[in-house]
Amino acid sequence: MAEEDKESKTEDASSKRVRESEEKGQFANSKELTSMFLLMAAIMAFFIAGGQATQRMMESWTFIFREAHAIRLTPEELFRLFKWVANQVMRIMGPILLSLMVAGIIANLLQTQGVKFSLHPLKPNFGKFNPIKGVGRLFSKNSVSELLKSLFKIGVLGLIGFVTIKNRFDQIPGLGDLSVGQILSFMGKVSLEIMLQALLFMVFLAVIDYAFQIFQHAESIKMSKQEVKQERKETEGDPQVKQRTRTVQLEMTKRRMMAAVPEADVVVTNPTHIAVALKYDREKFDAPMVVAKGMGHVAAKIREIAGEHNIPLVEDKPLARTLNQTVEIGQVVPASLYKAVAEILAYVYQLKRKTMV
Repeated sequence: MAEEDKESKTEDASSKRVRESEEKGQFANSKELTSMFLLMAAIMAFFIAGGQATQRMMESWTFIFREAHAIRLTPEELFRLFKWVANQVMRIMGPILLSLMVAGIIANLLQTQGVKFSLHPLKPNFGKFNPIKGVGRLFSKNSVSELLKSLFKIGVLGLIGFVTIKNRFDQIPGLGDLSVGQILSFMGKVSLEIMLQALLFMVFLAVIDYAFQIFQHAESIKMSKQEVKQERKETEGDPQVKQRTRTVQLEMTKRRMMAAVPEADVVVTNPTHIAVALKYDREKFDAPMVVAKGMGHVAAKIREIAGEHNIPLVEDKPLARTLNQTVEIGQVVPASLYKAVAEILAYVYQLKRKTMV
């Protein structure tokens, strides 16, 4: 069933699905990219503060060995010594730890594309306490791939360290004639060389792994066609409901429009396919207004109501077509049609005067 469900998810995730996954704290997250940033920060800290840290470490050791005979084993003296050692450790390790913390934050911010909070991962999931599922996760495809990747990474990093140290084997016997500071300097250079080579490998591994994590995350949030339809219904509304609403709205508009036809001064026709009812109220509007319009059976209904209320019908195909296409109900006619409409209204008023006489 799970395989069938996975195979049915063939559609790319919508923006709503992506947003929901981010709210749950689900992102394309590469541990290798974070490790690369941490290693890079460690190398930079080593370059910047390595010499000073080594010097401070030597001074601390010298002080401890020189003053060891004078240390009294009292609670106050031990507390003072512990406080001094902690202060020295923080001064030595502080810059390195701070750079690692900043690097870790930057790596995660880059992957989440900004600061984002989610409480969803903190919710208890009692399904994780199921031992059967736990064993299944241990032997899942994801766990096996992570294990193989870790073994590959450890193997390559071990090989880098072994080759680098092997190339320095001829220098190791001579370390006995060097001072402690010189030995530490030698160890620092070898360590830095190993770290730089490891960084090149980690950059290569991080790029591949992050691209794979992006692909895997996109696959995990894919949607089935049914889910896409359901989401469209939820965001845009049920098409059938929308159609019924639109039908009701059109019917109400049509009724209001037909109720306004008896108040019109003239109906311009095509003559049978289009009908546009115009009303001119000099006190309210500067130009005649379209109070009703339509085509086909709507036009026929407008003509029928106009006939029942003795509203003049004037045939003018170009004007009827233009008014129907360019002027909405409740809008006045544009200035470009003033002349044509004025001629029709003048004709209508002339007919009314003759009728009255």
